[in-house]
Amino acid sequence: MLFASFTFTLMKVCVKLVPHIPAIEIILFRSVISLAISLFFLSRQRVNIWGNNKPVLIGRGVAGAIALMIYFSLLQQIPLATASTLQYLAPIFTAVLGIYLVGEKVKKLQWLFFAMSFAGIMVIQGFDPRISFWHLVMGISASFFMGLAYNFIRKLKTSEHPLVIIFYFPLIMLPISGIWTAFVWVRPAGTDWVVLILIGLFTQVAQFLMTKAYQKEELSKVSILTYIGIIYSLAFGFFIFDETYNLVTYAGMALVLSGVILNVAWKKS
Repeated sequence: MLFASFTFTLMKVCVKLVPHIPAIEIILFRSVISLAISLFFLSRQRVNIWGNNKPVLIGRGVAGAIALMIYFSLLQQIPLATASTLQYLAPIFTAVLGIYLVGEKVKKLQWLFFAMSFAGIMVIQGFDPRISFWHLVMGISASFFMGLAYNFIRKLKTSEHPLVIIFYFPLIMLPISGIWTAFVWVRPAGTDWVVLILIGLFTQVAQFLMTKAYQKEELSKVSILTYIGIIYSLAFGFFIFDETYNLVTYAGMALVLSGVILNVAWKKS
């Protein structure tokens, strides 16, 4: 998860480097690269690409596709660290949905920690003029579908090869993004092509590492390691995009992270 978090951050940086290219077009390139890499390694390892539990695999693909479409669009509109902070609501939805989907339990005090994280989001939205209410809705929606996708991965922990789980995502995403891109196509120029390829490569590496982590360990234990990504996002945002924040916004970020980290620590106790 530590390496997955770092490569996911590199992917986010690349998405922000091409703000003139529609998010759905970026997802199209990402899907083509991911599908090609997955098929190559699945064929080399002689793994059945269709898997065993097709309904859950399709559910993971659909949930991941919705989350990615919303999140990539959000990344292009707001500062990097703020977008990352909104994404960190995903473990809360992962834990809550896990009650119903994989039978994991949530202790009473954890609900207080959930409320703390959501309070932090409201602070960020209220004191950062770059964040509108619509951005907040987009961030929460993306996190919800990410949480749903992570639960599907957990349900597939013993039945599917990690690359099969990853394969279903571009399989579902490719036709959606392909049709949509036909109406909003912007021709990449110069270094755009390099950035788009890197987005696909970084995502593939991060997805593989994340999938292995969620298959091998309890959801709440693994998710805590993702929060080092906020440090990467703050650093990249400052040095590459000149992004700065006021003290209240930093306090909101701290509330979000504290709520989620306390939630995980309490669950493990």
